[in-house]
Amino acid sequence: MRLDKWLWQARFFKTRADAAALIAKGRVRVNGARQSKPGHGIAVQDVLTFPQGDAIRLIRITALGIRRGPFAEAQTHYIDMDAAPTPLE
Repeated sequence: MRLDKWLWQARFFKTRADAAALIAKGRVRVNGARQSKPGHGIAVQDVLTFPQGDAIRLIRITALGIRRGPFAEAQTHYIDMDAAPTPLE
């Protein structure tokens, strides 16, 4: 699957063009390697690193989506490796 399409389907960007523009600037890394082509192929278990707002996101792909569905569905396609740990009770 194309990198820009996956980022859009996983709801990290509002439009596919926004995702493609960030990739074209060389601001997205796949498994630590900088990418500059929006059509770069990705696979399950790839790790993506990219800026979003004021944060740097570190995401592991767990599934390749078929469509851009609701946010809850999109969250099942990745693991946020920067997520804060839940406090112990």
